[in-house]
Amino acid sequence: MKLTSKSVSRAALAFTVLAATTAATVLTATSASAASTLGASAAQTGRYFGTAVAASRLGDATYVGILNREFNMVTPENEMKIDATEPSQGRFSYSNADRIVNHARSQGMRVRGHTLAWHSQQPEWMRYMEGSSLRQAMLNHVTQVASYYRGKIYAWDVVNEAFEDGSSGARRNSNLQRTGNDWIEAAFRAARAADSNAKLCYNDYNIDNWSHAKTQAVYRMVQDFKSRGVPIDCVGFQAHFNSGNPVPSNYHTTLQNFANLGVDVQITELDIEGSGSSQAQQYQGVTQACLAVSRCNGITVWGIRDSDSWRASGTPLLFDNYGNKKAAYTSVLNVLNSGSPSTPPDTTEPPTTTPPGDGCTTTYAEGQKWGDRFNGQVTVSGSDNWVVTVTLQSPQRVIATWNTSPTWDSSGLVMTARPNGNGNVFGFTIQHNGNWSWPSLTCSVG
Repeated sequence: MKLTSKSVSRAALAFTVLAATTAATVLTATSASAASTLGASAAQTGRYFGTAVAASRLGDATYVGILNREFNMVTPENEMKIDATEPSQGRFSYSNADRIVNHARSQGMRVRGHTLAWHSQQPEWMRYMEGSSLRQAMLNHVTQVASYYRGKIYAWDVVNEAFEDGSSGARRNSNLQRTGNDWIEAAFRAARAADSNAKLCYNDYNIDNWSHAKTQAVYRMVQDFKSRGVPIDCVGFQAHFNSGNPVPSNYHTTLQNFANLGVDVQITELDIEGSGSSQAQQYQGVTQACLAVSRCNGITVWGIRDSDSWRASGTPLLFDNYGNKKAAYTSVLNVLNSGSPSTPPDTTEPPTTTPPGDGCTTTYAEGQKWGDRFNGQVTVSGSDNWVVTVTLQSPQRVIATWNTSPTWDSSGLVMTARPNGNGNVFGFTIQHNGNWSWPSLTCSVG
């Protein structure tokens, strides 16, 4: 989140709110053990519920009272950004960030670090740098700040907002981008060297809709990083929504597809302009989407009260100007309390290799499991021009695939997979509907 407004598109989008949010009434929690605060209710499913915090408001009793009561994760709003932590080159200042970190830790909260490398909110000395000098300055900043907070940060937004809006899918033309197309990778490697335990995230806005070019561009970058061993652990979805840019109907699909790459997903800067039941339903939908993806670690709202928001006139948060809970708060709490951890059966076995078929062999390995579904991964050897037949057992169905171009028979139980230019490893998510059996595979040369 910037100090100034983001260039969030206001064009009318032909997307509806998540199907789960179309109900006219908000879900009502019925669990006898329902938690009464956001952080406690999120913790019941192994997640967090956090907020952005400004050091200047830590003297506000109402603000701090809500912070301490409701949240279990904190993100410094501006105090860890480059202009705040390195106002002059080589001279670092951590006093305001330390106030937030120390407060959070004293309350048993964890901290998300935001952000190490960004084209915006750079100090004046950095804004006019280019080339190798800028590259070295950026890497030194990443190293120094991440090292200073080593052991105190749950996750870092290592790089923030590096892609253009619109339909190009291009990188943003920033001074950092002009140091070379590998600058993002270099920043992640420097962050890992400085702090081996913190999760390392790429963070951006307008990557919520799966069909958008910007979303696809970030997805391809993460896919590439994972394939080459670049140390990326998570993707942050800022999730700034309004009437012109509502929660997309495919939001859950977006989160799940990124998670299928082997990274965690985090909703990092959530705010939704509006009021009443409409706002409550959209908050409900975002929360349901996170709960539906096992690798969604948690949700952070970007501020506590509406008056604390960078979009205050849009009343986008869970508490009003006076600190009262809004309908959106109740909808989020009820969804969190309705969720429960689900433990799938222990069906994990070593990878299984099929006998050689017509010129190729497949090796199947079970991936991540959830209460209602599981991932499978297939590695093909012997040919780059393969055709793999994946046969499910009723009532199973495949609900997502990656690295392949599949077709189906009329029953929906037989999937024919072919390469789509992303190598000889592909995968899928099976909704098991009570049948945890692995699919059977056959392979032939196409």
